[in-house]
Amino acid sequence: VKMAAALRASMRVSAVPRALGQRVLAPLRPAGARQAIAVRSAATSAEITAYKTEEKGPKDTLEYRLFFKQGEKLVSPWHEIPLYAGDGLLHYICEIPKETSAKMEVATDEVGTPIKQDVKKGKLRFYPYNINWNYGLLPQTWEDPAHKHPELDAAGDNDPVDVVEIGSAAGKRGGVYKVKPLGVYAMIDDGELDWKVIAISVDDPKAALVNDVADVEKHFPGELQKILEWFRDYKIPDGKPANKFGFNNECKNKAYTHQVIKETHEAYVHLKSGARANDEELSLV
Repeated sequence: VKMAAALRASMRVSAVPRALGQRVLAPLRPAGARQAIAVRSAATSAEITAYKTEEKGPKDTLEYRLFFKQGEKLVSPWHEIPLYAGDGLLHYICEIPKETSAKMEVATDEVGTPIKQDVKKGKLRFYPYNINWNYGLLPQTWEDPAHKHPELDAAGDNDPVDVVEIGSAAGKRGGVYKVKPLGVYAMIDDGELDWKVIAISVDDPKAALVNDVADVEKHFPGELQKILEWFRDYKIPDGKPANKFGFNNECKNKAYTHQVIKETHEAYVHLKSGARANDEELSLV
């Protein structure tokens, strides 16, 4: 009798929303489904699709160039893509997708600063093995070779600041992405300071979990050491000495990273405005 009464009461309660014309809620999705939808939604925000690329010259040749366009206008990835993306995020340009070895870079001495493959002794350069992360540059930054860092006793390498993007997805050459800066290594390459900013694409499934260096070690255990060893040792197979790192090989935290970015952006602004003489023969257009 009690069971029958309970059943009738349950039926009356379930009928109330329909009788009142109220909306009946759909069944809840499993947690995994909610997460998958969130990731797909976020994926639309990382790549900046306003910029397109156009190849000129045959691939894998000295003549190959990858130019950038916004609409029909040719734009410089170094000069005309903004550094800051809002909310503490940055824009970065992928030069070398993860798990590739061609040493591509923005040609800072050519009009339009297209991406090309680096050349040494007339031959195209390749890393001795694939790079395990997406690699590129921060636009509107510059490491001034006339400015010596007071703690590291090394001056800038005359290039934009490099980015090591640790997300799980491979970027595409010439892709422009929003990233979250997390830390920075002070690599010393042949006596020149060559900052390596550690960052993660905002659409990576782990992006919300990492906000500083300690988070990287927690959610990507061992990754920082792998990055240090890769960049320390990649020239050894060519008979060169290992690269060195300042601050006792420490990856500095997010606050320090933002200070490095601020200073190198200011150095870039001085160069671009003419306040600092362009005696390095760089293309400013």
